[in-house]
Amino acid sequence: MKKTLKVTDILALGFMTFAFFLGAGNIIFPPQAGQLAGDNLLPAMFGFLSTAVGLPLIAIIAVAVAGGGWKGLTRDLPPSVATLMAVLIFIIIGPAFAAPRTGLVAYEMAVKPFIADAGQLSLTLFSVVFFAVALLFAWSRGKLIDMIGKFLTPALFAVLAILAIAVFVNPQGDILPAQGDYVAQAFTTGFLEGYNTMDTFAALMFGMLIVDVIRKKGVTDEKTTCTYLVYAGVIAAAGLAFVYISLFYLGATSAGIAAGAENGGAILGIYVHALFGGTGQIILSAIVLLACLTTAIGLISACSDYFSSLTKLSYEKWAVILAVVCGVVANVGLNQLISLSIPVLFALYPVAVALVALTFVRKWLPNPRVAYRAVLLVSLVFSFIDAAKFMGIDVSAFNVLPLFDYGMAWVIPTFAAMVITRFVGAPAQQQDAQTA
Repeated sequence: MKKTLKVTDILALGFMTFAFFLGAGNIIFPPQAGQLAGDNLLPAMFGFLSTAVGLPLIAIIAVAVAGGGWKGLTRDLPPSVATLMAVLIFIIIGPAFAAPRTGLVAYEMAVKPFIADAGQLSLTLFSVVFFAVALLFAWSRGKLIDMIGKFLTPALFAVLAILAIAVFVNPQGDILPAQGDYVAQAFTTGFLEGYNTMDTFAALMFGMLIVDVIRKKGVTDEKTTCTYLVYAGVIAAAGLAFVYISLFYLGATSAGIAAGAENGGAILGIYVHALFGGTGQIILSAIVLLACLTTAIGLISACSDYFSSLTKLSYEKWAVILAVVCGVVANVGLNQLISLSIPVLFALYPVAVALVALTFVRKWLPNPRVAYRAVLLVSLVFSFIDAAKFMGIDVSAFNVLPLFDYGMAWVIPTFAAMVITRFVGAPAQQQDAQTA
């Protein structure tokens, strides 16, 4: 008899997935984007939702379609290439950028306002405590769904709901005209801003972690496991959309009280104080600490699980190593870490998107092995152009490319490569016979 999950377990699984995704970037980027978008709020928000909600959900579904793991997603690539891609993605969402960012945002928004003379020492001490707590939760990975899905996330969602209702009932200002790139390119600017959440990367890797949690609940049937994975993704996507819409509106109505704020975290802090007065910072601290902690737990757990499968070191040892590295990197500072991460995201995000797209069209490709190699290579090459442009390198020679001005020069070449490989290339079985 196939083991199935109760409705409460499915909801807990979805809440756990939502909590893993809802971290530092999900909180600090939407308010600033909303403020800059102004009266172009809707197209900017839909652009952001495309990459920050739509792509992660599609990626989760792709993991399910591919059989619930990275090996299924990359089965048509050389093993060494698939491993390198996975290692790079885990480094990005783990010790290099996303995981340390959770600690930094938690410090900047939830702790620093309560410290009179905040400095490097206070950041270092907080980093040690924060990642030590995350490590303790990550160690108990078999109980993740119970600890996060049934306790931490409902508390987080309740506080977020209070904030969202307050924002819509009592907005703190009028929506002003759009600024900067949001004036003429609202949708594409929001689309690219969604890269910063890193959630498409995370979805590819969290998929494996969620599958592991489902199996630890006694579900062994592959089809049933993948169905629950999709359910979890849908619940998480709905929660993320709710949060983003409320934070975008918060940002759009913040210009009167938070004009000139240096980042989305500052906008959110000012707005919450205006809504709730002295208790506002306590509410904000609760939101940020819970969101960042649950994401840090998920990232450390997912990275440790993968790296332990590649090496002789155990999951527990990798968890310790990663928690220590995250604590060290977090001391770089929030603005510096964001600046370092953006060109990396411009270079590798299109590859992740192309991999997800290939998963859905694979059955129509005459030779998936050729198609995967060609399409991913094209996406990588052209994404480097967008990354170089962001870094200030002169790539004006490529301005004839469609969407070059929008920072999306990779889109048309990647799509073209996918179409060509649909009609070009001998079937894999025929090619194998010719080379035998």
